[in-house]
Amino acid sequence: MSRVFNFSAGPAMVPEAVLKQAQAEMLDWQGSGMSVMEMSHRGKAFLSIAAKAEADLRDIMSIPENYKVLFLQGGASAQFAMVPMNLLGDKTSADYINTGAWSKKAISEAKRYCTVNIVAETKGDRAPKASELRFDPEAAYVHYTPNETIGGVEFDYIPDTGDVPLVADFSSSIISREIDVSKFGIIYAGSQKNIGPAGLAVVIVRDDLIGKAKDTVPAMFNYKTHADADSMYNTPPTYTWYFAGLVFNWIKQNGGLPKMAEVNARKAAKLYAAIDGSEFYANPVEVSSRSRMNVPFTLANAELDAVFLAEAKKVGLVTLKGHRSVGGMRASIYNAMPEAGVDALVAFMAEFERKHAN
Repeated sequence: MSRVFNFSAGPAMVPEAVLKQAQAEMLDWQGSGMSVMEMSHRGKAFLSIAAKAEADLRDIMSIPENYKVLFLQGGASAQFAMVPMNLLGDKTSADYINTGAWSKKAISEAKRYCTVNIVAETKGDRAPKASELRFDPEAAYVHYTPNETIGGVEFDYIPDTGDVPLVADFSSSIISREIDVSKFGIIYAGSQKNIGPAGLAVVIVRDDLIGKAKDTVPAMFNYKTHADADSMYNTPPTYTWYFAGLVFNWIKQNGGLPKMAEVNARKAAKLYAAIDGSEFYANPVEVSSRSRMNVPFTLANAELDAVFLAEAKKVGLVTLKGHRSVGGMRASIYNAMPEAGVDALVAFMAEFERKHAN
């Protein structure tokens, strides 16, 4: 079997070393005589797995002690509703920054619960400048998407919201570089991009924001329920949690987030250089807002899109088709994408242009 370079936006590549460890432990986790997926979530074996995963995530992200780390079901999309359910309290409005498809989904869901103030909105080709943001000091919270997976738009700064809690959907850029967790009220992320297999949402929530949900909020959607139960209120997605822990440990063993950031910056720079140095390829995003994780690009002749994808697949470069709402191509280059994968893509792009440019 020959493994391909998988540029999928998610579910995405997992580090090969992690896959091999999971393979080795599949039938018998550390002499327990059973697979992790067969364990009771309340048994000592799985509790030790869960505790180490949380400890390693706290370590690599330098998460302060006054934050809870929750491992929940429902993916990031469930958080679009859980955030307003838990943070509104007696307030009736929240501020949202709209920079693309995932911002819009979060906004649409929040409108079920409160008045949504759009404090800045772009056309999906850039992040707003800090000077464009006009926050309401009475808002319950401010929500934004630091990296838009579909449009390839990333903030190069953290918005300053003063005393209003800042909430961020970090699904496609979490653990790709260091961030100051203390600047956020809530950070949440789906697992299927940088963390591991699909099925999990990691929610990092400041202690003072827990317990604000109204009595009408169901127990499963209340952060306090899960914080009080150490994310074991009901059966969590145990195998995905285990896999996430393997990824967190892999990051620790490979230089932590500073090293991830260094390699990710280098990968992105190589790919953008290939795009910018050619009249055959183009990227629609302003340079200052370009994502390090998701790189969309178009061909000068869209009729060649299918040919590009077919020829790329033949040389082991797969899942490069852009999102249907954007078109063209998209290369997602998360932590697990080795630099060799980007090098191979850049080389293929140059050869494809040589063969097909008029």
